[in-house]
Amino acid sequence: MTSTRAGTTWIAAHRSAVIDPHEAFKLFEVRGFTDQTVRQTLRPAGGGEALRVHLSNRYGTTPLDIGGAHLARRIEGSTIDPTTDVTLLFAGAETVTVPPGEEIVSDPLEGPVTAGEELALSLYLPGDTGLTTHSAIPYDVGHAVPGDQLTAESLDESDELITGHFVTGIDVLAPEDTRIAVAFGDSWIEGMATTPGTGGSFPAQLDRRLTSGWIVATGISGNRLLTDEIGAHLLSRATHDVLDIPGASHVIIHTGLNDLGLPGAIAFPEPAKLPTAADLITGLTALADRLHTAGLTVIGATIGPYAGTVYPGYDTDEGQAVRADVNTWLLGDSHPFDAVIDIAAAVADPDHPTRIRDDYNSGDGLHVNDAGAKAIADAVDLSLLNL
Repeated sequence: MTSTRAGTTWIAAHRSAVIDPHEAFKLFEVRGFTDQTVRQTLRPAGGGEALRVHLSNRYGTTPLDIGGAHLARRIEGSTIDPTTDVTLLFAGAETVTVPPGEEIVSDPLEGPVTAGEELALSLYLPGDTGLTTHSAIPYDVGHAVPGDQLTAESLDESDELITGHFVTGIDVLAPEDTRIAVAFGDSWIEGMATTPGTGGSFPAQLDRRLTSGWIVATGISGNRLLTDEIGAHLLSRATHDVLDIPGASHVIIHTGLNDLGLPGAIAFPEPAKLPTAADLITGLTALADRLHTAGLTVIGATIGPYAGTVYPGYDTDEGQAVRADVNTWLLGDSHPFDAVIDIAAAVADPDHPTRIRDDYNSGDGLHVNDAGAKAIADAVDLSLLNL
């Protein structure tokens, strides 16, 4: 693999946190592929002189055979500009096998990378992949077709993929003093219910306000602070999804909603045991301390409103009481964070502050729409992100 040039280093320009398809509780599609080409869109948040792609078989139970990988500029949908199509190599080879539990990085692809450009990654998967390591909310809808169609200009009559598969990130070769923030947490970080393919999530909209550096996101919809499923819990994935990300100097955290809502939703109509405010405060403190020890600036966030959500069992009086106590602590003087973003206040209905405002409500009472995500992004004091 080519070494970095003087004055440059590899910096993360895109990240996707991934889910184990074998979890007992599933909110999202789990699937595999056999003799198919999968094309997915990636949008780097920052630019550089070269790029490399991260692929994962972290939760696979069998070897993942990749019969070819191509990268091109996307025009729209599954259509690429064929004049930009290039082959990705892995240790000099066009094919690679990723063992179960492993992740790989492609060889560097030389050439300028522009922040915000849409890239189409095509993978040919000749064998049976088994259930795939996947992400809940990719940048945009992906496409799968039979056979090896790596170089096809458009994938006609394709299956649409609303989940992401195998891809965990892009790095770019950028100036070595480049610093980035990692947005870490749940669906409010990942962008659930915002418009696919538009960069409508809160971190993406906040990124567009920055004048230096950029933001990558490792949110998992349904993720919890203290308990596995959906995805490994935040405390256990902090190393992989924050500390191991090259260039990270700041982290923004939103979590707690699913700790309070998922137990009741899973058990419904039976009651469920929820964490106490002390449990969440202890977990948030441990997470902040761990990230501080690594030298990061750690920015917390109040737990967003969700009263009246359409999901049965999610909204309970007990959960609302815990949320109120945790948010009071976050807005006080005893929390361990360098700063706290009041996400709840940014999108709450002023007349019913436990609910999302109607014009920011995606329709399910649990997630914000594009306008709500923008309201959160606009509420962030940019002096907190001195990247």
